[in-house]
Amino acid sequence: MSVTVERSLGPSATPELIDLYETYEWWADREEEPLRRALAATDEVVALRDEETDDLIAAARALTDYTYYAMVYDVIVREGRRGEGLGDELMAALVTHPPLSDVDLGLVAREGLVPFYEACGFEEIGAVDYPDGEPETLRPLVFRRDE
Repeated sequence: MSVTVERSLGPSATPELIDLYETYEWWADREEEPLRRALAATDEVVALRDEETDDLIAAARALTDYTYYAMVYDVIVREGRRGEGLGDELMAALVTHPPLSDVDLGLVAREGLVPFYEACGFEEIGAVDYPDGEPETLRPLVFRRDE
């Protein structure tokens, strides 16, 4: 298995990304125009391509301020290629991606994927000590818009 790391994926790659997302039930309903806008507004994308076929086989997006933080979104490996170590390779490419080298990376993961992300160097945030000495637990929150 030979793959190429692609460190940029613009809106023109939208059809390929839709094809990749269709292999994952959660994202199978993503449509071209909203995804094109999302890619245009994404700060960094890291992807893997099969060297023989040039097919897009894995991708991850990051939104960042390039100073303190980056949030990782939409980490995916093509369904038929899972179990080949591509997720590890994708995450290694992401955490060493030069524009993100000085920022902390965060993500929200399903419970079953926590061990995978921990093996990639991520750690769960439990309690955080603040300057006043009082630890506080951080919890992910979302404000959802009605559809």
